[in-house]
Amino acid sequence: MTETVLLVGGGGREHAIARALADDCDLYACASNRNPGIASLAAGFESLDETASEDIVAYAEDVGATLAIVGPESALAAGVADALDDAGVYTFGPQAEQARIETDKAFQRQFMDDNDVPGNPDFETFDDTEAACDYIDAYDGDLAVKPAGLTGGKGVKVIGDQVDKEGAKEYLREEQYDRIVLEERLVGEEFTVQAFVANGDLVTTPAVQDHKRAYEGDEGPNTGGMGSYSDTTFELPFMTEEDYADAVSVLEAVVDALDGYKGILYGQFMLTSEGPKVIEFNARFGDPEAMNTLPVLETPFLDVLVAAREGAQIPELAFAEQATVCKYAVPEGYPTDPDAGAKIEVDEESAGDALLFYASVDERDDGLYTTTSRSFAVVGVADSISEAEEKAESALEAAGDGFHIRHDIGKRELVQQRINHMNELRE
Repeated sequence: MTETVLLVGGGGREHAIARALADDCDLYACASNRNPGIASLAAGFESLDETASEDIVAYAEDVGATLAIVGPESALAAGVADALDDAGVYTFGPQAEQARIETDKAFQRQFMDDNDVPGNPDFETFDDTEAACDYIDAYDGDLAVKPAGLTGGKGVKVIGDQVDKEGAKEYLREEQYDRIVLEERLVGEEFTVQAFVANGDLVTTPAVQDHKRAYEGDEGPNTGGMGSYSDTTFELPFMTEEDYADAVSVLEAVVDALDGYKGILYGQFMLTSEGPKVIEFNARFGDPEAMNTLPVLETPFLDVLVAAREGAQIPELAFAEQATVCKYAVPEGYPTDPDAGAKIEVDEESAGDALLFYASVDERDDGLYTTTSRSFAVVGVADSISEAEEKAESALEAAGDGFHIRHDIGKRELVQQRINHMNELRE
């Protein structure tokens, strides 16, 4: 039987999911923005808000969906997976209660504490801004300041890096978040491990390093992610096999304690001198990390979804022993004051040897234009990080004007800085 799969979401992450599924099923998609890359791969594309559960269920029933996968965290928080599951469409994505591991950072930390999940930093949670400010004053050291809810990767302020203590308190007083999480500042190198989870089982994927800061040299405000890279092995160049195994142990502890979880479990870690510590969990693929992981997945992704639905063990995953480098092109001024309306000149043909993934674009009669969000990503895949980076850079030559790009992602010099940093910390 041919499976009919509904994909919810219209970003670069979902374009990568669509590319991984389209050859093996009848694919349909729905999202608030029409992603031309997804639309070209899908048998149908419906313009729907990603949080509109009833409308999404109606579309799933209309196309005869036998499986669904939810891309964005906003849809998971809104209970889209719950609604689809209740309608009899098995959804590879956690229901809203399990998705709290991402959508509620206060719950996340307390869950780790209650269940002895390793890698939990010192933390406190607050529902009173002034109490949080008093804690900042009294704390002997630097803190990461986080709103408890979803902020698209842009809500965290780190004392001693982005702000000082006074700046952190000013930030909290300006924003007036309902709940706040304060955590010890972790020093090291960030990395991500994503796992496919179903029926109490999990299988992990190669580690990826994302680059959140807007400008080269890790300067500027946080973004949704400017790009990322992976190596030919499951570890990154600054990691050991033991570091990777320790991160996997954390994910296994979460799955053991979080009953009924299914979908992607994304662990973002800081590799410190004491080993991996948890920055956060996400309940879905990372964006951009999906664009590093899925292009080198040799096992049909559909097989994972079918096994999950059937209550079977997730198949052992095979990955090509190749490195990937992903670089996002974003509108000038992103993320603080983005300037929309630049024409996107690059297409799959002009991207050459790189893969092209569309994210948020405005499709007009005469072509594609930028919105105020990330526009598109290119991914180089090769036998080394350096070669993959060169492929990505070559594709970006056709991007056109009006874009900001972090050209340093995947460069030999920046990767070596990561290695040197960890060597210093370990010493």
